[in-house]
Amino acid sequence: MSYENVPDRYKPLSPWAYFGYQMLFNIPVVGLILLIVFSLGGARNINLRNFARSYFCVYVIVIVVFLILFFTGGLVSILDLITG
Repeated sequence: MSYENVPDRYKPLSPWAYFGYQMLFNIPVVGLILLIVFSLGGARNINLRNFARSYFCVYVIVIVVFLILFFTGGLVSILDLITG
């Protein structure tokens, strides 16, 4: 199967591209800014835009879980168990 006739907008990303974008999105400030830009339509490739949106959803879920644990005191009890 050849992807020569597929427009650049719809070409799939390689596994190394996914790995590279994950590393890029994990850079503390720059990665978050690029993640927001790509997920809001700054990427020409639709697959990259969807990947950025899914990565952004993971960030939101982690922050919500952290806040729930923090405000209910669950985070303190988890840290007490870990530190002994």
